[in-house]
Amino acid sequence: MTKLRIGIVGLGFIGTQKHLAGLAQHPDKAEIVAFCDLDAERAKTAQATHGSADSYVTTDYHELLADESIDVVHVCTWNVSHCEITVAALEAGKHVLCEKPMAITGEEARRMVAAAEKAGKKLSVGYQYRLRRESQYIRKLVDQGRLGEIYGGAAHAVRRRGVPIWGVFTDKEKQGGGPLIDLGGHAIDLALWYMDNYEVESVTGVVNHKLGDRPDGNTAGPWDPETFTVEDSAFGFVRFTDGASLQVRASWALNVPESRESCVELFGTEGGIDVVQRGSDQLVTLNSVQGGQLVNTRPEEGAAYFGSGEKTMEGFSSMGGLEAGLWLDAITNDTEPLVTAEQACVVSEILDAIYTSAKTGRTVYFNQPA
Repeated sequence: MTKLRIGIVGLGFIGTQKHLAGLAQHPDKAEIVAFCDLDAERAKTAQATHGSADSYVTTDYHELLADESIDVVHVCTWNVSHCEITVAALEAGKHVLCEKPMAITGEEARRMVAAAEKAGKKLSVGYQYRLRRESQYIRKLVDQGRLGEIYGGAAHAVRRRGVPIWGVFTDKEKQGGGPLIDLGGHAIDLALWYMDNYEVESVTGVVNHKLGDRPDGNTAGPWDPETFTVEDSAFGFVRFTDGASLQVRASWALNVPESRESCVELFGTEGGIDVVQRGSDQLVTLNSVQGGQLVNTRPEEGAAYFGSGEKTMEGFSSMGGLEAGLWLDAITNDTEPLVTAEQACVVSEILDAIYTSAKTGRTVYFNQPA
């Protein structure tokens, strides 16, 4: 079988620890031939570990895109450059896996979808949390009809004090936002995927800048308030065209008793789902009525993916491997990727709408007649 030739743009933490580590688990399906980063030394370091025999390093992604031998490009750069690089890669005839968030605005996300359709190439976005054990379990329950009609949900992406002090996470100019666009996208993606509902009617949002100058107690150490230019929390309410609704909570720093990151609640006519975070585990409970009695059901073992220390890194690389394998198979077999461009686009439109609603003080309505 001919291997797919891969080019990576952006070799920071996500590019190396998820994308490269994930692709490395499929040497029979792909080879990494181009390493692009603004820091040439960082690119050389990645090449030394993961590069094919004919691989090369560049600091200009246009050079990578001009390479006709490259089939696939992974975009792992600052959020603000996702759209520009992805569209250029699609126009150059490459399939693209873009790291989340898809884009910093809904308009940019739509441009990316249109570019993929015009080029006839595949485009997916790195919402790998769908591959967690508990996520797969929940989706199976939904598919089996155990929840009935899902008419409501809540997407939690909340840390008590977990502001990332490395990289450019707190720089709005490069990231487009803070915890909402960083953590919130994962939680919203999971909720929409479980509900199988992407028909949004309206979004209302509130964004807060309350704790950016209070770095005490942060688990990663104090951040610099002078460089903290993003929100510290955001809340949203999504209404769907069929009457269903979704609450959104996203924060790196919130005075709550415990963190709930990428934890989703679902409310259905036959049952409900609750997910809570317990250290490195995500614990799922199915709430229902059986034999006239209230019953709560929980699997014996949690997902043991998201947490701290070595366990987290093992899980991160494992999810990267699963994501990479499914992505490469979708290209080779010409099937739909796990995360479609259209699905990811709706997530970006919701994120954008929460920010817009918060700024204007008004509800944002989707698909209004001209």
